[in-house]
Amino acid sequence: MDSSVAPVTIDNAHRQNPTKLSSQKKPSKGGWKAAFFVISVEMAERFAFYGLAGNLITYLTNNLGEPVITAAKNVNTWVGVSAIFPLLGAFIADSYLGRFKTILASSVIYFLGMVLLSLSVSVIPMHSRKAVFFTALYVLAIGEGGHKPCVQTFAADQFDENNPEEKAAKSSFFNWWYLGIVTGASVAIVVVIYLQDNVSWAAGFGVLSGSLAVALAVFLIGIRKYRKQRPTGSPFTSVAQVLVAAAKKWRVSETHGGRGIRYEDDRRGGNHVKGQTMSRNLVRTKQFRFLDKAMIIDDKDTLSKTRDPWRLCSLNQVEEVKLVLRLIPIWLGCLMFSAVITQLHTFFTKQGSTMLRSIGPNFQVPPAALQSLVGLTILIAVPIYDRVFVPIARKITGHPSGITMLQRIGTGLFISILNMVVAGLVETARVNTAAKHGLIDAPKAIVPMSVWWLLPQYVLTGLGDVFTIVGLQELFYDQMPEEMRSIGAAAYISVVGVGSFINTAVISVVQVISLRHGNEWLGDNLNRAKLNYFYWVLAGLSAFNLCAYIWISKGFVYKKVENNDERVGEGKASGMGGYLDVKV
Repeated sequence: MDSSVAPVTIDNAHRQNPTKLSSQKKPSKGGWKAAFFVISVEMAERFAFYGLAGNLITYLTNNLGEPVITAAKNVNTWVGVSAIFPLLGAFIADSYLGRFKTILASSVIYFLGMVLLSLSVSVIPMHSRKAVFFTALYVLAIGEGGHKPCVQTFAADQFDENNPEEKAAKSSFFNWWYLGIVTGASVAIVVVIYLQDNVSWAAGFGVLSGSLAVALAVFLIGIRKYRKQRPTGSPFTSVAQVLVAAAKKWRVSETHGGRGIRYEDDRRGGNHVKGQTMSRNLVRTKQFRFLDKAMIIDDKDTLSKTRDPWRLCSLNQVEEVKLVLRLIPIWLGCLMFSAVITQLHTFFTKQGSTMLRSIGPNFQVPPAALQSLVGLTILIAVPIYDRVFVPIARKITGHPSGITMLQRIGTGLFISILNMVVAGLVETARVNTAAKHGLIDAPKAIVPMSVWWLLPQYVLTGLGDVFTIVGLQELFYDQMPEEMRSIGAAAYISVVGVGSFINTAVISVVQVISLRHGNEWLGDNLNRAKLNYFYWVLAGLSAFNLCAYIWISKGFVYKKVENNDERVGEGKASGMGGYLDVKV
């Protein structure tokens, strides 16, 4: 190329600072007053989900007459489908409908599914009850797919990142958001399951339907207060364009010196929509430099009269793809955490069923009810974290949130290791107690050891959630491209699902190896099994995973955006254009 492009400059005197503008006038939309309406919808959805899922296997076995194995498979299939659909729902929200319309449509579908479920256990004839019941379940799964990835993202959208006060409030929002959904789930476990077991299934599902109707009405009441982000088309198209453009120019190399070549740079400062968070310009980073080739203008681009988006991409496009790529290793590094917390619904409950659970002369604590200790821990820990820990840590570190998102997640990963170590020690004590009283070959006998010895592992599970789960929610919202935040929420949700598959794989491997050596670790008789060894295997795998996570975190680069009129980070730009020196 024999001509260079002169830099274009803009008179900064005519620029307006969006931060100053947003702080001069109190916004009429968004903020906590809008977020509370959205939080109420999510609390109702969690209330409905756990009110159904927590006792679903009981209805399938006792009322529909399914064998336990068949019922368990049906529950797992329904939960799995409910976890997959959010990926589709997120794509539709980010690409076509927008988050508000997706939430509204999915909430209506969810409500109709719950009404159909209530009818299936009451007025539907017995010969059609099973078919209608399962139809209603999968209608609920469709509603779940649109609801899960969008509600949290839409609530977080109510805080303008260009407003310093609202930006500071956003980190606090994720804590209180998680507190809200735990409250909804905990109330469902106590109230709805009691109604299902002691009154009727129709009464239990009727309460769930009523809660969803009220929540939908509350959501519509706040319609004038919401900030609504507009869909921008498929975000995957932009990602694919960057990858294809970089591949087409893989022979193009950057040099320092020579002829200045302008690269594509899409400044977004001039088209801010009132009442909506302003899109921000990303700063060029050094990671994944091979993708930078997608924004180099080579000879073919210069000769072309129109820009080919599959050959030439903007700086923001390239940096947004880098954001996605940076999150993949973090996602992988959190899978073992999910594998650990799945013990809550399986082996923790089996341990409790063999121990003394009496409260007074006539009441026995159900083993599964101990799961409420996790919710109670979260209800206590979140306010302490937000009101005590964060201010103290902020004074020490100077960070607005006290510690970084990755530090928060890493702390939870460490707690999960401690959790498995403690669980193994408690299990060792339980087995020794059984041996002392001659109960090794009596799997159905109650070991004379209080179930409250399990309290530490339930509390540690809750504390791990406060750090890692909430940290993941904030990270996948904050670091995803703005057009892909619903997909980011779906990706975070998938961590839990994939982690459960990893746990299943670990169980299978442990079973094969232990049986090969003639000593089954995970047999039906827990008094002869080696459940403590299994816990310690998980602790060892989690420790290895934590080391890998720390290594990954050290190389992680947080999103860098322009600060007012200047870029934060490396790289410079002048006006509308930037420069790369290239050699073809």
